[in-house]
Amino acid sequence: MTSARDPEGPTAPRPADAPPGGPAAAGDPPRWSRYVAVGDSFTEGLWDAPDGEDAPLRGWADQLASHLSARRTAAGLPALEYANLAVRGRLMRPILTEQVPAARAMAPDLVSLVGGGNDILRPSVDVDRVAADLERAVARLRADGADVLLSTGFDARESPLVRTTRSRTGVFSAHVWSIARRHGAFVLDLWGMRSLLDWRMWAEDRIHLTTDGHARVAQAALVALGLPPDRPDWDDPLAPLPPVPRLERVRADAHWLREHAYPWATRRLRRRSSGDARVAKRPDPLPVD
Repeated sequence: MTSARDPEGPTAPRPADAPPGGPAAAGDPPRWSRYVAVGDSFTEGLWDAPDGEDAPLRGWADQLASHLSARRTAAGLPALEYANLAVRGRLMRPILTEQVPAARAMAPDLVSLVGGGNDILRPSVDVDRVAADLERAVARLRADGADVLLSTGFDARESPLVRTTRSRTGVFSAHVWSIARRHGAFVLDLWGMRSLLDWRMWAEDRIHLTTDGHARVAQAALVALGLPPDRPDWDDPLAPLPPVPRLERVRADAHWLREHAYPWATRRLRRRSSGDARVAKRPDPLPVD
């Protein structure tokens, strides 16, 4: 995971586009004081419910905010202020037209803008248009003076179903790197995370991450921001498991089709979303405890 900034490279952003300051030295507290996360179910934290299904969701962005805030308070600085406006099921256009303006109104100095996965699942998606819309939003946030954390898509080559979107995800991820280079943004490189190729990192629906998956992504986000991770094994692959018996695989696939694929397809046909009528879980920038 890395930043798209390279002050020594021949294609480095123009000074006017570069984020304020450079990568933090080891031990330096994070410079950001207000962080706003926008996006879809990935940033909302779907399936990361360590305190039970009835407890609030957490997710990688919440964990990133906790890491940043802890490092600030350890250095004697005020706690990080954090808001999370992400809502499951959102396409890129609503993220950019609804969540980004609300985020800009909060005057953050760090924004994570991660979306596009729900668009890419649709075969009719125009990936170039989605990327062009994303770039306009990044330009506005950068003009406000905020640092921006973008993200590539996941490499779904190990997924029997979602890997059909792999070529579209690859094109979108290439756009993300180019946008970051032009505007001096940071990039969370999910595509390159080896640990996420293991299906033990994925929840029952085979689209969202488990608690351990979200924790590893939070560590990758620290690295993307130029900060040292808290756990050195954040991207180490897991030890391989023995092969799963065929009957067990068939039963697991049948359960997935009944409990997850069919309801998702039904919502699509009805032009509904799992996030309809839902609101942001943390709509105001409050200090992180």
